[in-house]
Amino acid sequence: MTISIKKYLPKSLLGRSLLIIVTPLVVLQLVSAAIFYETHWDKVTLKLARGVAGDIAAVINLMRLTPGTQSHRRIFNIADSNMGLEVSLHENAVLPNVSHSPSGLTERMLTRAMISHVSKPFQIDTKSKDREVVITVQLVSGVLQVSLSRKRLFSSTAYVFVLWMVGTSLILFVVATIFMRNQVKPIRRLAIAADDFGKGRDVSQFKPEGASEVRLAASAFLAMHERIVRQISQRTDMLAGVSHDLRTPLTRMKLQLEMLGGDTVPGAEDLKADITEMEHMLDGYLDFARGEGGEDPRPTDVSALLKDAAAQALRQGGAVDLHTEGQLSASLRPNAFRRCLTNLIDNAIRYAKHVSVRAGQRGDAIEVTIDDDGPGIAEDQRDAVFKPFYRIEGSRNPGTGGVGLGMTIARDVLRSHGGDIELGDSPNGGLRVRLRVPL
Repeated sequence: MTISIKKYLPKSLLGRSLLIIVTPLVVLQLVSAAIFYETHWDKVTLKLARGVAGDIAAVINLMRLTPGTQSHRRIFNIADSNMGLEVSLHENAVLPNVSHSPSGLTERMLTRAMISHVSKPFQIDTKSKDREVVITVQLVSGVLQVSLSRKRLFSSTAYVFVLWMVGTSLILFVVATIFMRNQVKPIRRLAIAADDFGKGRDVSQFKPEGASEVRLAASAFLAMHERIVRQISQRTDMLAGVSHDLRTPLTRMKLQLEMLGGDTVPGAEDLKADITEMEHMLDGYLDFARGEGGEDPRPTDVSALLKDAAAQALRQGGAVDLHTEGQLSASLRPNAFRRCLTNLIDNAIRYAKHVSVRAGQRGDAIEVTIDDDGPGIAEDQRDAVFKPFYRIEGSRNPGTGGVGLGMTIARDVLRSHGGDIELGDSPNGGLRVRLRVPL
């Protein structure tokens, strides 16, 4: 039952806040209306009906005290001019013996008043005429017919009350909506700033505003933003510095090997291979350090980046089947995203004979799928390959240059754009890599 109720509740903070404000207001108005119609409206209608019944009783009493046709006419004229009653007497007529149950508040109150004041057989007709009510009373000499305007039995206070309730409710609702919109705007700006930061965009223009609690959350976000940027900068500087410092002794080692005679020195080839591997490792460290560099996002042709990556793979002798659905563009850091695509495609062609790349727009994101027919990665190791420097013992190593940073760099780049990467089984029998980047 709770789940079914939640389905119909507003999802936004603005909608829920308005619901919290409006619900008590609606309940209060309904209770007020019920009390009004239960007390005031009934009493006012009964008083008006008693006034009409009293006038009819006065006409009947005057007719009894002053008999005669001429006297009756004078009485009818007085009733018409002073009481608003149009009276006529149908001599020797008899009311039809028809039972009728009063319907509606006006007819019920008028029936009560006639029974109390007139005490004679009567009938009330509220349907035959739109603007008048016809009351017929059985007298000894005939049937007395009295016509009166419906306005005599109706109080305009009901309409005034309803208009007042509806009007004040609308005014309060509009004021509450405007006020709550202004309160929700800072929260939306905070959410946009957090999303932009997650996608690597500039959030320097964001400033805390709104209620004190919202300002507190915004200040906490800015403090977190500064800490993360500082940590990323420190990590980047550290890796770049270490990699740069290590290149100097490696370069000296290569020069010393050449000066010692190169191939004539025992074990020189092994040393050269080790130095080359270390240089590849340093390149991987530098790529990892540049993964969250200071490159600014800008509108980028994703289709062109895919074509460049596929062309580079073909130059290296790999077979890549590329298919893109139309022109794909998004706000990206092009160099970082190109590095991500290159790592993944190069890794695929290193361990597979055929690689297929498919890209298209799916909802509010661009999705790139890389399938190969290689040995793949076991399901229990798919999460581990994203850890820095993790290397698979076996037929497939997803690292960059054998370091174990390729997948890490790819995921860092994608997540810095607000996207993600996931691994699965390819229909070709190897590994499927699915990239998703928001537009």
